[in-house]
Amino acid sequence: MSGWLKIVGLGPGAETMITPEVSAALLEATDVVGYVPYVNRVAPRAGLVRHGSDNREEIRRAEQALQLALGGHQVVVVSSGDPGVFAMAAAVFEALEAGDAQWRTLDIQVLPGISAMLAASASVGAPLGHDFCCINLSDNLKPWALIEKRLRLAAEADFAMAFYNPRSRARPAGFERTLEVLREACGPDRLIIFARAVSTPEETIRVTTLEQATPDMADMRTLVIVGSQQTRLIERSGVPLVYTPRSAD
Repeated sequence: MSGWLKIVGLGPGAETMITPEVSAALLEATDVVGYVPYVNRVAPRAGLVRHGSDNREEIRRAEQALQLALGGHQVVVVSSGDPGVFAMAAAVFEALEAGDAQWRTLDIQVLPGISAMLAASASVGAPLGHDFCCINLSDNLKPWALIEKRLRLAAEADFAMAFYNPRSRARPAGFERTLEVLREACGPDRLIIFARAVSTPEETIRVTTLEQATPDMADMRTLVIVGSQQTRLIERSGVPLVYTPRSAD
C-alpha cells in the first residue's frame, strides 16, 4: 500500500457542507487523525482507525499523521471548517519543515472546506461582500498586544472583520477588550453579527450594534463579524439581511 496524507476540512457542522472531494478521501482512508470532536464526526467503519487527541496537540498530531503516511497508511487529518484557516494544514507543514526528511517525499494534499466565516456570512446575507480580514482572537499562540494592533489597523483600513475564537472560559477578558477597541475605532453604531453553531440544530444568529454588544454574546462556537462603514442592514421579518456593497466610496 502506498501511503499518502490528505488534510481536509469538514465544514462548519452540517454533513451537507462536507465537500464530495473530502467525503471521497474519508472513504479511502485507513486512518483519521485530529482533535477528538472532529474525529468523532467521521463515522466508524471496518478498516478505519480513528486517532483523536487534545486540542493543543497540533504538532504532535501532525507528526503522528506524517509518520503513519510514511509507514504506508492512507491518512486523513481532519479540521472543522477549512483546514487552511487557523487549522491543521499549517501545523502539518510546520512539522514537515522541522521533521524527518523522508516526510518530504510523501504525497500530501490539502482539500478545502467551507469555513465558519463564509457559512456565518451566508447565514445573514453578504457582510463580507467587499474587502475583509480575518483575525483569531485567541492569544494562545500570539501576544495580545499583536491582536490589539491588528484590530486597530483593520478598523483604520475600514475592513469588514471576521473573528474566530472570540471568548472562552480561560480567556473571558479578551473579547471584552476587543469590543472596547472596536467601539473606540469604529463608533457605537457599527453592525456586529454573532453567528453561533452555524449550520447545526443549535444555530443562533444575532445582529446588533457595537453599542449593544456584550461579551457574553460570544463563546468558542461563535463566529463574530463586524461590518465596515459601508455595511448595510435590510430590515425584514426575522433575522435581517446584512451586506457590504461591492464598491466603496
